Amino acid sequence: MSRRNEIRHEFVEFVPAGLAEGVLYVSLEYGTASHLCCCGCGNKVVTPLSPTDWRMIFDGESVSLDPSIGNWSFDCQSHYWIVRGKIRWTTKWSRERIEQGRHWDAASKATYFKAKQEGDDYDPDERRESHWKKLTEWWD
Repeated sequence: MSRRNEIRHEFVEFVPAGLAEGVLYVSLEYGTASHLCCCGCGNKVVTPLSPTDWRMIFDGESVSLDPSIGNWSFDCQSHYWIVRGKIRWTTKWSRERIEQGRHWDAASKATYFKAKQEGDDYDPDERRESHWKKLTEWWD
């Protein structure tokens, strides 16, 4: 197992069946980014790009994904950020913390889609900032 500290991006229409190590494949047409887990375990990580999932930031040279990648369903349970092509490793979460994050994610998506259905303005960034503030206070 070889833990990565960098990843390069490749814009594609279709994500290839066989992913190369150290490459983040970004399909804008299909709103998804995929890569092999940066811990080296070989699992395929798929991050949907949408207002309620991940956001891809391209600065003209490198790619970042927000929020972090938490591979809670994998044996490795790796947790990292992709920031300007660099892998920023962070702490693993406890089972309780994972469940809290999943609960918040489901509630956030429900709120987003309800607001869209009712024609209300909904700012997922505002909600995300509020969420992280609450989680940070809860963990401390």
